[in-house]
Amino acid sequence: MLLDSNRKFSIGAEYSAETGTNFRVWAPKRKKVEVVVEPGQTNSSDRKTVELRPEDHGFFSATLSEAGPGDLYWFKLDGEDNLYADPASRFQPEGPHGPSEIIDPQAYNWRDGEWKGLKIRGQVIYEMHVGTFTSQGDYRSAAGQIPELADLGITTIELMPLAEFAGKFGWGYDGVDLYAPTRLYGRPEDLKYFVDEAHKHGLAVILDVVYNHLGPDGNYLREFSDDYFTDKHKTHWGEAINFDGPNNQFVREFFIENARYWIDEFHMDGLRVDATPEMKDSSDKHILAEISNAVRNAAGERSVIVIGENEPQDVTLVTAPDRGGYGFDSLWNDDFHHSAIALLSGRNQAYYSDYLGTPQEFVSSIKWGFLYQGQRYKWQKQRRGTPTFGFDPTIFVHFIQNHDQVANSAKGLRIHQLTGPGRFRTMTALLLLSPATPMLFQGQEYGASQPFLYFADHKPELSKLVHSGRIKFLRQFNSLRTVEGMSLVSPPHEPETFEQCVLNFAERKTNHEIYDLHKDLIKLRKQHQAFRNQKYRGVDGAVIGPQALVLRFFDEHNGMDTLLIANFGLDYNFNPAPEPLLAPLRSMRWRLLWSSEDPKYGGSGTPPLDTPENWWIPGHAAVVLIPKPDKEA
Repeated sequence: MLLDSNRKFSIGAEYSAETGTNFRVWAPKRKKVEVVVEPGQTNSSDRKTVELRPEDHGFFSATLSEAGPGDLYWFKLDGEDNLYADPASRFQPEGPHGPSEIIDPQAYNWRDGEWKGLKIRGQVIYEMHVGTFTSQGDYRSAAGQIPELADLGITTIELMPLAEFAGKFGWGYDGVDLYAPTRLYGRPEDLKYFVDEAHKHGLAVILDVVYNHLGPDGNYLREFSDDYFTDKHKTHWGEAINFDGPNNQFVREFFIENARYWIDEFHMDGLRVDATPEMKDSSDKHILAEISNAVRNAAGERSVIVIGENEPQDVTLVTAPDRGGYGFDSLWNDDFHHSAIALLSGRNQAYYSDYLGTPQEFVSSIKWGFLYQGQRYKWQKQRRGTPTFGFDPTIFVHFIQNHDQVANSAKGLRIHQLTGPGRFRTMTALLLLSPATPMLFQGQEYGASQPFLYFADHKPELSKLVHSGRIKFLRQFNSLRTVEGMSLVSPPHEPETFEQCVLNFAERKTNHEIYDLHKDLIKLRKQHQAFRNQKYRGVDGAVIGPQALVLRFFDEHNGMDTLLIANFGLDYNFNPAPEPLLAPLRSMRWRLLWSSEDPKYGGSGTPPLDTPENWWIPGHAAVVLIPKPDKEA
């Protein structure tokens, strides 16, 4: 509800060199709102207090010509002694309990005027936690690694949440100041520099946002309005956001504008929306559809993407708006990950219990995305998923590591530490050559030895609750219910838990075989027509052994199909071989293009597969075969 046409967003402090700073806040439960400004970040004796003018629907506003960038300010409510940060603060230099800072969004000189954005097709995503990505743990040092990520072949960086939260470290999913990039990693202009550098090197940046709850410490929205939250719905993490109750239009506006804000002011190339099922909304137009639309409108001529996390696997999110959907581009596919973990680790406890890691699961997931599309799901004792037939494979984001899944264990070990090297290479090939949109988690590309644990710095009384909650969550795994298992769970609030997760880039060289594997596979994905097609029904597959499968990528344009054979078991002689997908094209034979058993990656070489004794499939290996003319024919 913009009453001032000069404002970009409905609330917050907006600076203009001509008029000064306009303060506007929504506080319908208050009768009087004052802004307390500390010019030039000086002591309290220089404070200036100005009463804001009441407007309709509980808004208050005022313009101070003398207030400008760098000044600190608070809101004082109904004359009470307590002072509160701006709910739409653009920066909290002292954290959520401190004052807000006036920011001039025009001060940063962008260099990405030629940047056109991105489409979901062709992307290779890299999930990053800024605080542990480098030893410095800030935007500027992370920006220094962008050329290396570009050389690796990454096309999109997905930043874990940046909204300001309490404490000295955390994952970011307990954000409380949704418009303020956390002070832990630098200033807003440092984040802009990071995005600018990414665009300079041809990489897009998308941001993980949390619109389903707010953190337990530093959330002062109720001081301004109880209508931000509702008891009509429940979430796993706290009070539900009011998207469909009294005064919901102003709450919706707060979150929709936040989505616009990251695209407009920070030139983000899209959003990844966390835990979308927890965004309860019975309105005629779902809040997710409005956010998706707002993101695209904010981008103007730039192309942006919106990715959702949706555990029920509801394709409504990726259905076009004109067909009743929300217009998202992609959804995370937990099914592929869960099958991979079951196979590679040999464990299928808790929420992995509906997966066996069989070759058929990978064939089906690569062909159709979700494995559960309405069947019974015994872990949840109900049906799960919706049909995906007809959807482009780009709508599925596949991964074998992400922040949640690595940390949802006692020791936060990476998957290469839980399986054999041959199997790890084979699964990496399936991930990076399949038609879905692949995602790597930071450090995965070189087999980082650092764990990724759950860490969150809270006040002592809250830390105890978080630690006990973490233990309770992990008790769903049978192997962790023991005294020994529980003793392995690191306290989330201990600095050592956070510090041991910081990456060491020297391992790019010491683990060069794993690094070369990822780099070569991404290059093969981009350069080979069969792997970059990402077409609906562009690949078919079959099980050809106890733990072996074949995928055939069809090339309609050049008539040069490609095979990807993966075997997670022992060497296997497929004889007889009554599988048409293995048949060569007419007057052609198969030749080796790539193998995970290349000594470059730590393998021991690859003998011919198609032999007079029929097919010999090497164990713990993936191979790519392409046609060559048959001289005998």
